[in-house]
Amino acid sequence: MLYEIEEIKKRRKKLGITQKELAELVGVSQPMIARIESGSIDPKLSIVKKIFDVLDEIGGRKTTVKDVMSSPVIGVDRSDNLERAVTLMEKNNISQLPVFEGKRVVGSISESNILKLIVERGFSECLNIKVGEVMSEPFPVVSPSTTLDRASRMLMENQALLVMEDSRILGIATKYDIMRALNRRI
Repeated sequence: MLYEIEEIKKRRKKLGITQKELAELVGVSQPMIARIESGSIDPKLSIVKKIFDVLDEIGGRKTTVKDVMSSPVIGVDRSDNLERAVTLMEKNNISQLPVFEGKRVVGSISESNILKLIVERGFSECLNIKVGEVMSEPFPVVSPSTTLDRASRMLMENQALLVMEDSRILGIATKYDIMRALNRRI
């Protein structure tokens, strides 16, 4: 792979990180980063590769949903009433839940489902309705190695993504998780 050293400064600035932050992540000194960016030294290929790997990771190209997902997954059973779902959403400050039947995911419930129900049936009629009566399709399933770029595209069309490996639910990734990762520059 060909590395363009003059790209380092541009990419670092675009990502909004300082030379000091980059140096810490790469494991070199800040003056070393400054000399590399100015072109006053010819760094080892291994250092240049590490710099680009760190920049790629910060930029989200290599960061995965496993790095940003929420775990453990909070969900409801299809036989629970909406009052339980609303209570869990409020208590945990979340806007959607997977719906289970035993250990199997059978659907999802979101604020949108609940608001639609309130409009259709009236506020007072909603709390005792079973989740299974109003749930939507299950959230899409992704592997822990799914990149944030791909996850972001999927979240344009979905409320959340379930992160699974070997039929085991590891976590859930939402739009909020992606935004939080962006803010932390994972």
